[in-house]
This record gives sequence, structure tokens and C-alpha cells, in this order.
Amino acid sequence: MSIIKKVVIIGGGFAGSKAARKLQNKCNVTLIDTEDFFEYTPGILRVLVEPNHYKKININHGDYLNKTKVIVGIVSRITDKKIFLSDGKRFDYDYLVIASGSSYAFPIKEENVFFAKRFKHLLEAYEKIKKSQKIAIVGGGIVGVELAAELATHYKNKEILLVHSHSRLMERNNPVTGDYARNFLERRGVKIIFDEKIVKSDKKNLVGKSGKKYSYDAVFFTVGITPNVKFMKNELSRFVSRGISVNEYLQLDGRSNIFVAGDVAGVNEEKTAQNAEKHGEIAAENILALIEEREMNKYNSKKRIMVISLGKHSGVIEYKKFVMGGFIPSILKTLIEKRVMWGLKFFRRSKKQCATSH
Repeated sequence: MSIIKKVVIIGGGFAGSKAARKLQNKCNVTLIDTEDFFEYTPGILRVLVEPNHYKKININHGDYLNKTKVIVGIVSRITDKKIFLSDGKRFDYDYLVIASGSSYAFPIKEENVFFAKRFKHLLEAYEKIKKSQKIAIVGGGIVGVELAAELATHYKNKEILLVHSHSRLMERNNPVTGDYARNFLERRGVKIIFDEKIVKSDKKNLVGKSGKKYSYDAVFFTVGITPNVKFMKNELSRFVSRGISVNEYLQLDGRSNIFVAGDVAGVNEEKTAQNAEKHGEIAAENILALIEEREMNKYNSKKRIMVISLGKHSGVIEYKKFVMGGFIPSILKTLIEKRVMWGLKFFRRSKKQCATSH
């Protein structure tokens, strides 16, 4: 009789929750997360203008992971065989999936924040936005553009400033996508400053490298995405650079029983929910392959369809050289969000049905 392997997953976002769902019927799975719920993070920006939207984009881990042990806590250290939490708890594992995600500046993504505190912070940001006349956004990547669009389409009379250190918006995307977003925002009164790096800020002003000052009542930083890897400072710190270095199977270099998935993985690609889910799937499949002594699958990074929101009723679809803007992308974005959340709720219904049948 084979021994059921212990798998610990750090992080309950797109990658971690996907891995847990694939493994929980065949392994003894423990999910450790700083929150007791899954949050559809691409929907967070909508919450900053419509707080009630938050109810639609989160679900308790325990509601859809019916065979997984969920632990709410902060990982402080890991070794080859053990996980240590900041409260002193420790867990043994045979296999580990590190899917601890990344952080932007508050309040878009936060590390080590629990549910009540998280929603409280979002409400505080919402109230601050309502009271502010001048709102500054630092960073013209996808998140900065989506935030500017949410604000510009929801509030018609606020002064919105977007400061970007590059010569065009979303510089890693198709130039047509950036041009479409720029025209969309400028038509709605957003002032965009290009080729300006913010080097200093105080309570009322941003200071650019050029020496210019930009005043604000509220400011959001959407630059400097940081992998959540503090727990790897000791024994495994040498594997960390911009992310955690992995091989073609998403294994930590030199550690066959440790896999890395999602934003924290040092894979040269866009940090998207789609890619994170695929990482989680590959990591789980490869753990099962090792247990069952069969060949593992390689992770092939490739361009995937990207849907960028421009407020509630517009957006941009990009796939390689194809770009389409308008209301269809916004509908698709909404359907993707509903598909993800409905999928998790289906797991919850299945759990209830199993409990009833027994």
C-alpha cells in the first residue's frame, strides 16, 4: 500500500488554488495563505470605485477546497523538508509548491494582509478617492492604465495624472494597444506625462527626475512589483533574484521536490492570472508524475490572449499582432471573471452534494 504524500502549497492565489484543486484528491494537501479566501485580483481595481464589487470576487478557500487543510498564517522560513510560520507552527512536506505571489504598493496588492484588514484598506482608498480632486498614478503599465481608466470613466470631474517613465504606455505590449489606451484616457481628460521617473514623494507632491513637482490629493503607485520571497532569506536565498529561479519543469534549481508557480516564479513573461493558473496546473501535474514515477511536463511560456480593461464598458484585446478595442473586450473581461468565480462555486456545490450523499 503506497503512502499518501504530503504536499504544502504556499499562497492561495491563481497558481496555488489551481494546484490545490488538482492535488487534493490524490495527496494530503495543506494550503498556507495569508488570507482565508481566494481573491480574483484582476477585479480589485473596480472595487476602488464600486466597493460592492468585492463581494463578487472572493470566496473562502474552505468552500471550494473540500479535501485540503487550509492554514491562515505567514510563512517565515522554509527548508528542504519543513515550513515554519511566524506564530511558531511548523509543517513537514514531501513536496512543496511556492505560489506566494507578488506585491504592488498599497492598496492594489498587499502582502501579509488578512481579509478584514484588506477590505478595510480598500474602503479607505475608495473614500480617499471620493474626497480627492487631484489623483496621481505612478506607472503606465497595465495596472496603471486600468486604474486610470476606472477613475476617468467613473468620475468625470476629477483631475487624473498618469506619470510614466517610458515613452509609451504598456511598453511591453503591442504599440497599437498602448496607442489605443492613450487615446482613450486623453479623450477622458487624463493627463499623461511620459519619460518621467518619480524619485521622491511627500504628502502633497511627487518629484520627478526632471525636477518638476506634481501635486496630488491621492496617489497610487503601480510600479515596482515585488515577489513575496522574504521566507527564503536563509537557506534558499541564493535562488532569488527578480523572482525564484526555476528549471523547465518549474522546479527550484537543484530541488526536485520544490516547485514554484505564479508571479513569484522567475519566468520571463507577463505576470498574468492566465500564466499563474498554467503554472499551478503544471506544478501539480509534475508532482503527480514524480509520485507515479512517470515523465514530467515542461512549462512552455507563450503569448496568450490578453484582455485589458478600460473602465466598465470598454477595453482592449491583444493576441500577438491582433489588437481590438471597444466594448467587446469589456464583455469578455466580465465573462472571464464570472467563469473563474462560478468555477470555484461549482466546487463548493459539489462539496455540499458529496456531504449530503453521505
